[in-house]
Amino acid sequence: MHTVAILALDHVVPFDMATPMEVFGRTRLPDGRSAYRVRVCGETPDVRTDGFALRVDHGLEALADADTVIVPGRSEQASPPSARVLTALRDAAAAGTRIVSICVGAFVLAEAGLLDGLRATTHWVAADALAKDYPLVEVQPDVLYVDNGQILTSAGAAAGLDLCLHLIRRDYGSAVAADAARLSVMPLEREGGQAQFIVHRHPPIPQGSTLEPLLRWIEDNLSHEVTLGALATRSGMSERTFSRRFREQTGSTPLQWLLRARVRRAQYLLENSDHTVERIAQQAGFGSPTAFRERFRRVVGTSPQAYRSAFHGRTVPEVAFS
Repeated sequence: MHTVAILALDHVVPFDMATPMEVFGRTRLPDGRSAYRVRVCGETPDVRTDGFALRVDHGLEALADADTVIVPGRSEQASPPSARVLTALRDAAAAGTRIVSICVGAFVLAEAGLLDGLRATTHWVAADALAKDYPLVEVQPDVLYVDNGQILTSAGAAAGLDLCLHLIRRDYGSAVAADAARLSVMPLEREGGQAQFIVHRHPPIPQGSTLEPLLRWIEDNLSHEVTLGALATRSGMSERTFSRRFREQTGSTPLQWLLRARVRRAQYLLENSDHTVERIAQQAGFGSPTAFRERFRRVVGTSPQAYRSAFHGRTVPEVAFS
């Protein structure tokens, strides 16, 4: 039987920990036998979350006996992982154990050096921090999970469930994975492929920047033609100076900022209106429905229609790290 060790460190995110517990614990083979033995382990018997305390039955030695080690995310209050934890993870990896992170659990793997030179993902909110803190990691913020063979990482929240189902399919085939997906009331493969739905209610505008009035003007005029020359003139600068100031204050070029603002406007309209894709393309300022579809898929990772099917009529909250 395949043994899964879930490493619960202080300030573990309960959702990230419970997802593999439930998915692997309930997976059955065609003859009814359990497919996985699941163990929750920790550096100490008592583990704190941000809302309650829990007691685990296994210590770090469980990592040495596991076929797969899963590292859930931890909250922002968590201290850096100890040398004992990092050594245990490195030893497990050196022994050939499969190592998996869920959400910001990728930071623990990165701290152990297990992601150096590899592609990896995490929650999109934390992707920039992961790339900055660990420059040897090739961070991919726009996918649900990354499978490097022995080392795997997933994005936030439900993406951990996608990765668990992917692992079951790798271990036991599609039939067993499909049965596990049905138990979780989850499609075996999500529509739109491996792409995080990155959602912002409003385009990010740097508060207090000298460009703030202009950025708000752009947001109010997305349906109209907006050119670099017109923006520079409105700001009283040359195009070259304007482009430089814009990048300094937003971290983006004017065109990139405008296109992403238009995609975010389209996201809002897809969620909250019954307008056709063609009309939304016009309202968001795209030249044609074809250009809109291509840009939307490039930024969001799925088609406008698939996005609407997933989110229409729902209030999408600001996304946290879990």
